[in-house]
Amino acid sequence: MTVVTKPFSNRIAVVFDFDDTLVQDTVDALLSSLGIDPLKFRQEKIRPLIDKGWDKIMARFYALIEESKRQNNKITQEYIAKFGQELAPFDGVSEMFDHLRQRTHELNPKIELEFYLITCGMVEIARHNCIAPNFKAMWGCEFYYGESGGIEFIKKIVTHTEKTRYLFQITKGLDDHKDDGATFIYRDLPREKLHVPLTQVIYVGDGESDIPCFSLMNEEQGTAIALYKDITPEEWGRDLSITQSQRVANLAPVDYNKNSELMQSLTLAIESLCKQISLQQLSVGE
Repeated sequence: MTVVTKPFSNRIAVVFDFDDTLVQDTVDALLSSLGIDPLKFRQEKIRPLIDKGWDKIMARFYALIEESKRQNNKITQEYIAKFGQELAPFDGVSEMFDHLRQRTHELNPKIELEFYLITCGMVEIARHNCIAPNFKAMWGCEFYYGESGGIEFIKKIVTHTEKTRYLFQITKGLDDHKDDGATFIYRDLPREKLHVPLTQVIYVGDGESDIPCFSLMNEEQGTAIALYKDITPEEWGRDLSITQSQRVANLAPVDYNKNSELMQSLTLAIESLCKQISLQQLSVGE
């Protein structure tokens, strides 16, 4: 008998940004822990670097490193770990993972729901946060620590566009990782060799650093959900100059409580993918 149905993956991947998506902005919070006004620091220390042509991410971390040195290398690996442990996620975030797992299991126990995190911020903070055990993998910027123990340089940086690299890595599977151009191969791979296709990826982010991922989700028919807080949806779209190719499935306020618009959006996205996978399972007699 000739097989005419598409090969499929029984996995769904939900990928989150970190800063202003699951927790408050970590640089601002870290500055506050040092007794520094974040707004003043951005205006006086970070903005002048950006105006001179610095990359925004590099400017933030360079200014932070210089401030740590000014305070006798106060920001150490231990300081970041403790800060991450004490940083509170937004309301409802801690319960959100189990809620989505439970809903997935109710619809189809054979489907695996995986969570990932990709941030242009400090992934070391995320790795020490209380929600870290929920994630299969996390990627983001990392520091190099000098002999004094303080942050001295950036060891690893994840730019806005580089976020998409890790989406491709998720689709290929964590075991199939090489730090070369092969990471970006997606369309040329047979569907049956994919860990999870991009059509079964849900990406959740809040702002400028997520725009390349929004575009990729649109292009590959994945699901993009954008978040906003302290502004209106109209202001969010205008501030980021969202184009047609960067549009999202839904734009919701940052609120992970059970009956919120965001949780409804996440649940509906999960349910839709579960039904699609269940249909494909029926066609091959699973």
